[in-house]
Amino acid sequence: MAFGKAVRIFLPDATVTGVRQVEIVNRTGHALACPRSRLDELKNWPETGKPGVYLLFEARLGDSKPLVYVGESENVRDRVLTHDRNKEFWNDVVIFTSKDDNLTKSHVKYLESRLEAVTRKAGRYELENGNTPTQSNLPRAERESMEELLDDIRIVLGTLGYPVLESLVQGGAGCLASQSVAIAAKPSSEVELTFKVNRCVAHGVQTEEGFVIKKGSMAAKEGGASLNAKIQALRQKMIDDGRFRVEDDHLMLLEDVLMSSSSYAATLVAGTSRSGPQSWFAPDGRSLKTIEDSVLDNLVPVGASGDTD
Repeated sequence: MAFGKAVRIFLPDATVTGVRQVEIVNRTGHALACPRSRLDELKNWPETGKPGVYLLFEARLGDSKPLVYVGESENVRDRVLTHDRNKEFWNDVVIFTSKDDNLTKSHVKYLESRLEAVTRKAGRYELENGNTPTQSNLPRAERESMEELLDDIRIVLGTLGYPVLESLVQGGAGCLASQSVAIAAKPSSEVELTFKVNRCVAHGVQTEEGFVIKKGSMAAKEGGASLNAKIQALRQKMIDDGRFRVEDDHLMLLEDVLMSSSSYAATLVAGTSRSGPQSWFAPDGRSLKTIEDSVLDNLVPVGASGDTD
């Protein structure tokens, strides 16, 4: 059973783009996010001089995947300062240490390895790491503790706007309900939707962030006259960066891709302007529009009793 989390963020100079101290209430982890332009302020935070892990983030610009570098050190502050001299791509660092001084070199090596592996699997960022970190051999109790801390790190990074450890398609939460819709509650289970156009078949799911087109989906090889310039440019970008592989008569998607809406997703697949709600269908034959309408029809307005005079 998942429990809610209370995340506390302290802004020392009351700016959301400056230094941000983050902690989950009643947990021992300590996080500090700092812009590259203000690294000199790390000396004011003794927690950054401890053993820990850190992530260097590139700003998200355009449709390309931003870069991220995952590292560890027995003195994170000193290590990050060396990266200021020898790594050009990043503009923000997030540092994770512990308030109780119980993190050792073996712990942070384990965390570094797991962070790199989960980041690679999630596929939202391009890893700048040249080598795969070696995972420490910890006793089972220590591994469990580090996995618990890893989940706290995931929550903090997402809260800061860096969902680097989040899979594009979650196992249940936040997606369209299937046959029975839970009234006045968020949908609780995924429905894989299918879009068939010409000889192309694509699969996707609606999520809290938008619409994910799944790996292995097919798309039209050429765009039509009705294709807007933004989607046309994205299609070409995805071919250039390897997310789309060009086949004889279609494009093949090689990884999950998040789109802002089902209509943008359908348009990307078809190569022509499309209505997403009328293009994507559930296994039972219902369109996405029918599913969405059924949710809206069953919502009870707050304060409505259903009684009539």
